[in-house]
Amino acid sequence: MIHYDHIVIGVGSMGSATCYQLARRGRSVLGIEQFSIPHEFGSHAGESRIIRKAYYEHPDYIPLLIRAYENWYELMERSGKTLYHKTGLLYAAPKGHQLLQNIRYAADKYDIPLMMNVSSSFSLPDTFETLFEPDAGFVEPENTIRALVKHAIDFGAEIHEREEVLGWTIDSNGTVVVRTNIAEYSCKKLVITSGAWSKKLVPGIEGRLRVTRQVLAWFTPNEPDRFTEQEFPCWMVATDQHEGVYYGFPIISSHPGALKLAYHWPGAETEPDLVDRTVGSGDVDDLEEFLKNYLPAGCGNIESTKVCLYSNSPDEHFVIDNLPGMEEKVCVAWGFSGHGFKFVPAIGEILADLAMYHRSELPIGFLSAKRGF
Repeated sequence: MIHYDHIVIGVGSMGSATCYQLARRGRSVLGIEQFSIPHEFGSHAGESRIIRKAYYEHPDYIPLLIRAYENWYELMERSGKTLYHKTGLLYAAPKGHQLLQNIRYAADKYDIPLMMNVSSSFSLPDTFETLFEPDAGFVEPENTIRALVKHAIDFGAEIHEREEVLGWTIDSNGTVVVRTNIAEYSCKKLVITSGAWSKKLVPGIEGRLRVTRQVLAWFTPNEPDRFTEQEFPCWMVATDQHEGVYYGFPIISSHPGALKLAYHWPGAETEPDLVDRTVGSGDVDDLEEFLKNYLPAGCGNIESTKVCLYSNSPDEHFVIDNLPGMEEKVCVAWGFSGHGFKFVPAIGEILADLAMYHRSELPIGFLSAKRGF
């Protein structure tokens, strides 16, 4: 049995960042991923994710975002790749909507610049108001994971693809033993970042983690020149008719000619190994209707679709902590609820801290596994 300082189960977004941070600190680390790296079966597929600081979900996230932005720049410098694209982000909602109130509160508390700006491509009712966050934009999930894994390997990490973890135990000597379909390995402290599969590997969360099916769609706009990265921002639009927000991106170089949009709200509950990945007309009718009403210049044929997964905690906030009752041996990250990817470089740092020191100087108390759900 090969022994490591740390084993990371799940080398997706959070796991790849953790492997990178541990390896660069000189630790021996094994990352185990059941699929290829990256893959399209979890939460990180789809070529783009919004990144923003005026965090309407909870202002306590903003210190973590500030650190994430710093780490995004460090990763881009190391990799020589542009992973963060500063397009700005347009928020729109009916006047007085809670979304806009929360954004203003977060921005005022942390001096985040906001502007008044309306894209001429949108057709918004007179009852709407807008805000614009100039430092927001999008990041590239698959390319980020590739870069993190490459640098982790460069620093000495061992990464196993297409190897399934069957279970883990702590032996009589206090060593963590991980059993896969191929071999057994041991380590001082285990890190579990298994996303939608976390219920299989993290004890005590069976009734807390809810996995939902989410549909992404790409449309070919009638006027594509209006939607290039240089001309059109990322955006989020809330309406009084729906609880969540619609969001989208400009046309990006990795997917030329197509606008991506989706609806940010938990979809139908599913199991990660049983999810229906066939997209029917009923999955995209609402997105088409939104385009017709609010972004008519973006209307066009559906170019492609994709299904990804949200891993929802009961309060839709992350859980990043040592595993209760096994604090010295296991740390976990789960329940990112569809808004975690922008934090990836910071969460890798936090999990490396927990793995090495059982604590982190970054403010994660509000994400405790022991909080009441």
